[in-house]
Amino acid sequence: MSSAAPSNPAVKNHTLPSYLNADALGPWGIYLQQVDRVTPYLGSLARWVETLKRPKRALVVDVPIEMDNGTIAHFEGYRVQHNMSRGPGKGGVRFHQDVTLSEVMALSAWMSVKNAAVNVPYGGAKGGIRVDPRTLSRSELERVTRRYTSEINFIIGPNKDIPAPDVNTNEQVMAWMMDTYSMNSGSTATGVVTGKPISLGGSLGRREATGRGVFVVGSEAARNLGLEIRGARVAVQGFGNVGAVAAKLFHEAGAKVVAVQDHRTALYNPAGLDVPAMMEYASHSGTIEGFQGETISAEQFWHVDCEILIPAALEGQITAQNAPHIKARMVIEGANGPTTPEADDILRERNILVAPDVIANAGGVTVSYFEWVQDFSSFFWTEEEINQRLVRIMQEAFRAIWQVAQDNKVTLRTAAFIVACTRILQAREMRGLYP
Repeated sequence: MSSAAPSNPAVKNHTLPSYLNADALGPWGIYLQQVDRVTPYLGSLARWVETLKRPKRALVVDVPIEMDNGTIAHFEGYRVQHNMSRGPGKGGVRFHQDVTLSEVMALSAWMSVKNAAVNVPYGGAKGGIRVDPRTLSRSELERVTRRYTSEINFIIGPNKDIPAPDVNTNEQVMAWMMDTYSMNSGSTATGVVTGKPISLGGSLGRREATGRGVFVVGSEAARNLGLEIRGARVAVQGFGNVGAVAAKLFHEAGAKVVAVQDHRTALYNPAGLDVPAMMEYASHSGTIEGFQGETISAEQFWHVDCEILIPAALEGQITAQNAPHIKARMVIEGANGPTTPEADDILRERNILVAPDVIANAGGVTVSYFEWVQDFSSFFWTEEEINQRLVRIMQEAFRAIWQVAQDNKVTLRTAAFIVACTRILQAREMRGLYP
């Protein structure tokens, strides 16, 4: 589907640059197709829809560092601020060898939608460095992090843009980012990032928040479908922070996690895998490879009999090629953008419910919001309070989106975009254009 300009001939210079066009392959093109699908439901706000198709700011930076062997290496870094009409930018930073500008732009846009869908007062942003962190020593990783932070320093800040962990980044990386920003600003600024260590103003419950949100949304969706969690078969793609926590919570609720796939292998056991033992094993080995269970191929993973499928790895995993083989009753998106628009259509035709990423994995940014608030007030909540607030916000957001889907007879993804895009464009319209 093309991101064609509106038909109004009086509007000049409305054609999108080639790198913003939906016809360009990549995650950004997928996002633009999603916006096109929701546009007919925006009413008078549709006049502002081009706002959603253009990032507010996209920064590409060179990240040079001295390697341990004395050579100089250069890495490409990105920080994209998609929309900040509702508040400061918010979104993670990923370190991955396949990071591209298209990917980071799409992820920043999905953050705009996600933050608006759960109604936290943030805009959307995202960052990344094209690097395989597994090839770096700890000191090289620190130098890459600090140099990248220095390069984007002028566009981030507690009231401007607040990074967080994402793929291959963690509490330590956030600590280095916070320290670098603080040294450059001349004072300790704990609120410049979230997902920090507890000792530096991090929030209890943050590490498990995204996976917990997947479980909360999955439970709500199952209840609406009349599906009992106890005894339900679950397949999880990705066994990192999101997938492992979600698998653990479903396991504790009585579900059988029958298949798990990570970056090295996929394991299957129709009687259910021992998730706590697998988490312990993976924490030491860095993979589930070698853990007890039948090894299956990546392709076979998508053929597994289950009630609940949780893609919690990278984007673009459920495609027109594998969607016809999925046997789940519902898909709960733990990853960002794991389902292509073509696959979405196939799943809908097959009556498989999809709880979209912009609501299903919003637990992380919700608790990041809690962390940011706590840093500003220097008053911290208990983990029980954090989890209670998270569950309430996620349940209320999902129920509102479910109702919009029923009222408009659309998918949950389209309903989430209706809710979120309406909130974003209402803010844009009320603020007007300056100057």
